[in-house]
Amino acid sequence: MPFEYFIGGRYLRTRQKHAFISLITFLSIAGVAVGVMALIVVIAVMAGFESDLKTRILGIESHIVLTRQEGNFFDYRRVLRLIKDNEQVVASSPFISSQVMLKSQTNVSGAVLRGVDPASVGSVVKHFRDSSLRDKFQAAKISAEELAIPGIVLGKELAGSLRVIKGDTVYIVSPRGMLTPVGHIPSMKRFRVTGLFESGMYEYDGAYAYIGLQEAQKILRINDTVSGIEIKVKDIYKAEKTAEKLVESLGFPYQAKDWTKMNRNLFSALKLEKTVMFIILTLIILVAAFNIASSLIMMVMKKTRDIGILKAMGAPNTSIRKIFIFSGMAIGTVGTSLGVLLGLGLCILLRRYKFIELPGDVYYITTLPVRLEALDVFMIGLAAIVICFLATLYPAHKASGIDPVEAIRYG
Repeated sequence: MPFEYFIGGRYLRTRQKHAFISLITFLSIAGVAVGVMALIVVIAVMAGFESDLKTRILGIESHIVLTRQEGNFFDYRRVLRLIKDNEQVVASSPFISSQVMLKSQTNVSGAVLRGVDPASVGSVVKHFRDSSLRDKFQAAKISAEELAIPGIVLGKELAGSLRVIKGDTVYIVSPRGMLTPVGHIPSMKRFRVTGLFESGMYEYDGAYAYIGLQEAQKILRINDTVSGIEIKVKDIYKAEKTAEKLVESLGFPYQAKDWTKMNRNLFSALKLEKTVMFIILTLIILVAAFNIASSLIMMVMKKTRDIGILKAMGAPNTSIRKIFIFSGMAIGTVGTSLGVLLGLGLCILLRRYKFIELPGDVYYITTLPVRLEALDVFMIGLAAIVICFLATLYPAHKASGIDPVEAIRYG
């Protein structure tokens, strides 16, 4: 073992009369450990929230939405065939989207009406992979009089606002009606609630209503046209490039948005919050680094005579610096290692036992989601080590600048 590491280790194991330095060393280790542990847990929870939110959004939305700047698709079947030629495209499905009013026996509520193709929507949107979806949109065969009533699938919150349950009837009121001698009359059609869905996102559960594509075309009076095409791709992180290639191949007036652009504000806010939390909690490690610096400065003051003797025996300034850098880095490494172990252990406990519950009426989840990423843990540990290393530079520089003659005479 090089003598610098041997002496640095001896300095860390101070005698009883220097117990105050040992206390500061212990507090420095504890400070680094708490800071690293808090960082790992908070970043893991933030990553869990982001991952869970991404899963829920992609469960109700497609990866890419293709639309026309000039309005509805008149040739959407041709476009569907062209889309399939792209190697990144897995599946595609036409859809219709419009604002309507839903009326039940007791309430009225605005809604986003989505007309979807039951045969293909399940291959694009995860939430509608139910094999019985085709049956839900067909006419509900309740009786001979109600044979022609088609089905509608409502979000759970929207159904609650309308005070309807499965089997009840609702009316869709569309502003795209017809002109009569008495003025414009909105179109209205009765539907039977054949299913409810719950995505966990209030924006969707409280606003979306799904019916069959042909029924949507009839009530909106748009003939054989659609609002756009939903597309699923192989790699969700290449959706943006795939959308650009599709627009290039189709040309004007087609436009496409991937899932990151459609939810840019939300994911940008999450990313900013994660960065801010990293910076704020890093201050805990910074405070512990000041403790390391103060501990080393006091150690230099106590060991002034020892430093003078070492320099008189021929130890270069580099070796003196190594002694105190090693002492400080030993404190930082022990604290970081303890913090990483405690952080990983707490994350595993949170993931397995879910002992922290969240109010369901405030959050869309009931327990803290935890997602550990190796890169996040590595970056937190590296940041802690770098901060601790910087804290050792000034005390090590002061120790190497001590005059050996003055140190031996007055030390």
